[in-house]
Amino acid sequence: AKGVKAMQKYLEAGKVVTTHGVRGEMKLELWCDGVAFLKKVGRLYTTPQGGRCYKITSIRPQGQMALLQLEGVSDMDAARALRGQVFYFDRDDATLPAGKWYVADLIGCEVRDADTGKVYGVVTSVDHPGAQDIYTVKAPSGKEYMFPGVDAFLKERNPPEGYLLVTPIPGLLDDDFDSEREEE
Repeated sequence: AKGVKAMQKYLEAGKVVTTHGVRGEMKLELWCDGVAFLKKVGRLYTTPQGGRCYKITSIRPQGQMALLQLEGVSDMDAARALRGQVFYFDRDDATLPAGKWYVADLIGCEVRDADTGKVYGVVTSVDHPGAQDIYTVKAPSGKEYMFPGVDAFLKERNPPEGYLLVTPIPGLLDDDFDSEREEE
């Protein structure tokens, strides 16, 4: 069916940057919601298709990183063999609060006007530099816009149907043709 997005089953959890200690603990650069989130998930996979599954035996924060212990990885050599490994989690193991979505699900969604249905473009990236998410939207013209993921603006996120509904703030997604013409 058109407009229904295939949801990625395995999503990036993070990447092993180095070993920690002699018992096989690894330092994980977090690419997801963090330690508490992964503790609940309980297992990690080695490829975007799943691959080998490892049970998380312990995970704890260390600064911006996490210290991760996996079942069967019990010494430094085993841990060293996993250096540079990107781990993935299965979305079925995770529970997201209602109305929350993974960035992977938002990428590629159409951005539509909540009132008129006009399509502004598609989401190409979602960044979290500060208090709120910043969405980058590419218009059909190829022009890129950025908007904050705030409730005043973002009315509905519906990745299963492949769209977001927005109520534009004047000037935010308007094509300002006059200024463009002057630049040419």
